[in-house]
Amino acid sequence: MAICAQYCSLFCFVSIQTVLIFSLSAPGTNGFLFPQHYTMQYWAGRIEQEIDRVVRLVSGVQQIKGIYNEKRNQFEIKKNSPKELVEKVALDIEKLLAKKRKALERLARAAEVFQRANAWKDNIKENEIEYYDAKADSEYADEFDGEEGAQMKSTSQQLQLTFVDDPNFKNQVNYSSTAVQIPTDIYKGSAVILNELNWTAALEEVFIQNRNEDPSLLWQVFGSATGVTRYYPATPWKPPNKIDLYDVRRRPWYIQGASSPKDMVIIVDVSGSVSGLTLRLMKTSVKQMLDTLSDDDYVNVGKFSETAEQVSCFDHLVQANVHNKKMFKRDVENMMAKGTTDYKTGLEFAFNQLLNRSSAPRANCNKIIMMFTDGGEDRVQDVFEKYNWPNKTVRVFTFSVGQHNYDVTPLQWMACANKGYYYEIPSMGAIRINTQEYLDVLGRPMVLAGKKAKKVQWTNVYQDNLGLGLVVTGTMPVFNLTMEGNMQNQLLLGVMGVDIPLNEIKKLTPQYNLGANGYMYAVDPNGYVLLHPNLRPKIINFGELVTLDLLDAELEDENKQQIRRDMIDGKPGEKRIRTLIKSIDERYIDESVRTYTWTPVNGTDYSLGLVLPPYSFHYIRANLSDQILQVQLQNNFNKDFESLLPSSFESEGHVFIAPREYCKDLQLSDNNTEFLDNFIALMEKVTPDSKQCDNFLLHNLILDTGIIRQLVDRVWKNWDLSTYGLLAVFAATDGGITRVFPHKAAEDWDENPEPFNTSYYRRSLDNPGYIFRAPYRDQNSDPLDPVNDTIGILVSTAVDININGKVLKPAVVGVKLDLESWVEKFKILASNQTDNRQGSRKCGPGGACEMDCEVNSDDLLCVLIDDGGFLVMSNQKSHWTQVGMFFSEVDSSLMNTLFNKSFYKRKESYNYQSVCTPTPNSNTGAARRGVFVPTIADFLNLAWWTSATAWSLFQQLLYGLAYHSWLSVDDVTADDMDSREVSCITKQTQFYYGNRTVAYNQMIDCVNCSRLFSAQRLSNTNLLFVVADKMMCSSCETVKLSQSETGSEGPHLCGQLDSPRYRRGPPTCFDYSVLENSSDCGRGFSFRPSLGVLMSLQVLLLCLTAGPQLLPTPFCL
Repeated sequence: MAICAQYCSLFCFVSIQTVLIFSLSAPGTNGFLFPQHYTMQYWAGRIEQEIDRVVRLVSGVQQIKGIYNEKRNQFEIKKNSPKELVEKVALDIEKLLAKKRKALERLARAAEVFQRANAWKDNIKENEIEYYDAKADSEYADEFDGEEGAQMKSTSQQLQLTFVDDPNFKNQVNYSSTAVQIPTDIYKGSAVILNELNWTAALEEVFIQNRNEDPSLLWQVFGSATGVTRYYPATPWKPPNKIDLYDVRRRPWYIQGASSPKDMVIIVDVSGSVSGLTLRLMKTSVKQMLDTLSDDDYVNVGKFSETAEQVSCFDHLVQANVHNKKMFKRDVENMMAKGTTDYKTGLEFAFNQLLNRSSAPRANCNKIIMMFTDGGEDRVQDVFEKYNWPNKTVRVFTFSVGQHNYDVTPLQWMACANKGYYYEIPSMGAIRINTQEYLDVLGRPMVLAGKKAKKVQWTNVYQDNLGLGLVVTGTMPVFNLTMEGNMQNQLLLGVMGVDIPLNEIKKLTPQYNLGANGYMYAVDPNGYVLLHPNLRPKIINFGELVTLDLLDAELEDENKQQIRRDMIDGKPGEKRIRTLIKSIDERYIDESVRTYTWTPVNGTDYSLGLVLPPYSFHYIRANLSDQILQVQLQNNFNKDFESLLPSSFESEGHVFIAPREYCKDLQLSDNNTEFLDNFIALMEKVTPDSKQCDNFLLHNLILDTGIIRQLVDRVWKNWDLSTYGLLAVFAATDGGITRVFPHKAAEDWDENPEPFNTSYYRRSLDNPGYIFRAPYRDQNSDPLDPVNDTIGILVSTAVDININGKVLKPAVVGVKLDLESWVEKFKILASNQTDNRQGSRKCGPGGACEMDCEVNSDDLLCVLIDDGGFLVMSNQKSHWTQVGMFFSEVDSSLMNTLFNKSFYKRKESYNYQSVCTPTPNSNTGAARRGVFVPTIADFLNLAWWTSATAWSLFQQLLYGLAYHSWLSVDDVTADDMDSREVSCITKQTQFYYGNRTVAYNQMIDCVNCSRLFSAQRLSNTNLLFVVADKMMCSSCETVKLSQSETGSEGPHLCGQLDSPRYRRGPPTCFDYSVLENSSDCGRGFSFRPSLGVLMSLQVLLLCLTAGPQLLPTPFCL
């Protein structure tokens, strides 16, 4: 109902009740009043009572409690003691990792002995070395067929192996041999590689010995500093991309084990001479350099010409995590070339970044400057004298990029004078190798430290290249123990690694006795989780660590910040908190109580935690002994078991079994019908007490099967569901049984057969009363046909039992409402009519009557909205196709008002494990935009022809002619070959009840009219009952609230600089040794063309650009 603008001045001074009186004479009302507050309460009470009556009567929520009491002699109540549980699991993990540590130490010792005993052979031949080339099969399989392909394969590998399937490795393996992987850009026949293959062959026996002592060992790997990877057991190599760019030296575990943490500043010369291909080489080099950093490192990137500045918003070093590195890479692409080179400004910027005494966290270990330039004449010795000499605490690495005629001696001198190294990057092919070899220099102090540096480190989580999925790796450096004259060799031979799949660690943690909402988790010193139910990366990215912070895996609050800090510091503790919980379908927020308990895992940097809700401190453990089973086999047990058979579904309802590993021989399947068949077939062969079965899981399943079968017989079969407007009744249990009645209702049942993975089950445990959930819909959903489509509303509630003062919630029961039937019932309940449509209208003085949701549906909007803001029911038939949508999509102004009046709060968070469609790379900063375009004056100026700019332009011209892409260069990588989905960040928004207010009346003010509404919480449900004027003014339109998940770059990283998340770096640092010999610092060969060659090239360039119109043809011949 609308109230016109001429009354606005009066309404400013009156109450809502007065407005209602004046509304009697408002145009268009036909004498009807907006419902009074007490009327709303009356309607709400009727709706509450009907929901409770139907669900309680039909679902059997009270009767199932009695069934549990009747079967009390078949189960016992066990206690979950948080402190004991977490300490036991931490000890089990400690023992598991200790076994792997022992294998690592044996391998590292053996490798050092084998290498020292091996004599270097200058003239070693390829045919002298036998090894299995893991890439041989994959390299030629797609290119050749038949005899030609077979011949190519046989000549490309020295050993032919046979393989067997091993489910532990999820691969085909050969246990009697190792495999070798050599990067594509390394020549296999070089003396360095052949000698490496020669001495590492002896590792095979140690690998096998380790496996014999510990059969649970999976991949054992030696990553060599030369790029060779030898791993056991052997398996064919499967490159993750069409172009195999795998190099072990760029893997996260190798980088972490090869050197101590780093504080790195990268500075890039962006003067005018750096253009075209040279600029592209620099950008790609910087991005490749960033990929050599791990989360233990800190970095900043700057650019310089006459002045210097950071390329991103970071004004100091920041952690080299995935998100910061992505930001750097994006901003590096935007660099433009202009100005003149001034090394002094660039190096002073870098030293100030490294040596300032900022309170910002950093690695506080190796300090490094990486300078990329096309060359220059200044050695800037005064800068080094001021900032770095005589202690030389900062290493300087210089990179001469592109092909040019500069003297590179100054760059060599800078590196050699500051314990660094000089490299040349003349082309794209030189980038990968030259941006990772600096690790050899940083490894020198570690090698010279000897036994002090021989410690096992455990990595962050990452994706295994050989198919194990998410793993952590134990690493140990391997040193060169040979002598060079009287001096100790200071070279790192490589890194030894042993993989541990996260699933192997998960097996040590209890799962089902913790209940649906209890779980264990673990964090590393960076605060990243390696165990957590929300750690579910959807995209396999072999080039990145899986870094999900505990505060991103859950909804962050101050309590969790402190818990995370204590865990990182290795302190044990326990805390009971009230916190926000995001539902598993990520649509809802619940405020619930959780108890956090945590303890360190000794011998590692990890810390383990346990989360329990109040109702999970106790759990049911069935004790179906042989005696009970023998009795049951004569009467009830046969019936219970038969109720699982498909032949009984028609009478007993459809059964879904949670796909758990009840027995070792039970074949799991994503098809629940097939899994049920497998389960029944196995049960006919084994007894529930079989040693190959998990007695806890199997006995509880059998117990719950009997309980639900009795619920069906005693309650469900007694009611005609259609009489109550129901499509189905259901029950699900902790034991893993879900039964849906009647059988035909299972056709539309799309819930997960594992109750612990369903939103309705988990939310029912955390919330009292009845939890409503409509089928989710958004703007992209297929349109519903109200005539032919049956819409069901799920209503669920937890079964809570109290046994000797111990509260448990072992099951959830519920019904599925038929929307069409319940809308009619809803309209009657929210009206002035009785259920049998008899009774008189409630009229006021003068014959005016209150509107209701049935008779006045043309003027009055009546809706039920759930606690997430989704439409559940409406008296408007046009809304039926919008049931399940976020209410802002239905009525944006009304939802906006409910939000502004604090009926709803909004919670925004970021999902760092989302999947997005990749966007095409923009060519910002690529050759065409970065190249210098000469003017006519430049062409006529002889000095210009001898400048570096002309030389750079000539390089770009030759590149364009060679690749048929004049002034266009694309940065091609293996990942660009496919337009597959990529991991990304998305922003999630959820709404939830914001206050305890149960009722509210308000007027929505607009420019030329207003709108009345009233809202009432329905007790014992998650529903909000809202009644409002249906008429809506265009001026009432507001910014529409959105609940949709949207693409995002995440929180503004620069805004987090003042309060970075707490982390703890490695306890040891090896960045200095008095024994280090830094004389090996790189020697390049600068390109110095003779004057004649240079003049000839300039003439050629002039002919190509000027053409025959300006120069005679003989001049250009």
